[in-house]
Amino acid sequence: MTTTPQSPTTGDELKYGERAIAEGELITFPNPRIGRKYDIRITLPEFTCKCPFSGYPDFATIYLTYSPDQTVVELKGLKLYINSYRDRYIPHEEVVNQILDDFVAACDPLTASVKGDFTPRGNVHTVIEVHHTKEL
Repeated sequence: MTTTPQSPTTGDELKYGERAIAEGELITFPNPRIGRKYDIRITLPEFTCKCPFSGYPDFATIYLTYSPDQTVVELKGLKLYINSYRDRYIPHEEVVNQILDDFVAACDPLTASVKGDFTPRGNVHTVIEVHHTKEL
């Protein structure tokens, strides 16, 4: 007998979007221009997570810039991966570092940077940026 995934908040069956987010992962495909250095810039303006101290929602724009090596990230998988943070209790600093770690593990880019520009709350505006360079 199989069980249907349930929403952690309501106990109801997960909606199709919630299932897609829960099953989402970073997917890659072959770089169509191996050997040519170029940059890919992706903006994710609807990022949300939860403050691990207050439980309040945090909102941010995530900027991902990378130079691919052998693979390129598939955008729908990236969207679902980013949306998986919406119910996680996680500090801003860990968000940005975890996204970079997961992205590097999936894509193994030549270079990558992730910037989280968090919406001000209580008169405090936080911007966190991390970088990766592949050792050749």
